[in-house]
Amino acid sequence: MIKSVKPIFVVLVFSSLISFSFIEKKDPTEKLVPGDKVPIPVLENEKQTLDLHAGEGKYTLLSFWAGYDAMSRMKNAELCHALKNSDRIKMISVSLDRYESVFNAVVEQDCLESSLCYNETGGRTSELYKEFGLREGFANYLIDNDGVIVAKNVSAGDLASYLN
Repeated sequence: MIKSVKPIFVVLVFSSLISFSFIEKKDPTEKLVPGDKVPIPVLENEKQTLDLHAGEGKYTLLSFWAGYDAMSRMKNAELCHALKNSDRIKMISVSLDRYESVFNAVVEQDCLESSLCYNETGGRTSELYKEFGLREGFANYLIDNDGVIVAKNVSAGDLASYLN
């Protein structure tokens, strides 16, 4: 009996060691993390600099999304609706859709505040995409009045804790 257990034990230990090598580790190439100063976003197609200043004691939520990326679009709409009546967090929403017509349709369908929605038609090839180190699913950044990232990829539920 003990002779048959020993090889099984060896196989289990060996397979455990192999499985640990496949555990996903934090990406060391992540560009922007909380505590970093946020770069000033510039839209290439309009040569427009986005004003991230929200006012004293207030925050700016900079959200990146695209109409073709269902998850980022859903998160962006959720955040926008959660902040509709907030005066403590200003939301700036940046679409990475290549076509202005798609951007306009999504803004209308999702009932987004069009005055705070912008479109970067360069999409994934834009400097903005590279500068913020965006990937699939995109990202959002909660930024304080000094331009420092307070949190990254916040949900609508997380915002309640920042508002209190």
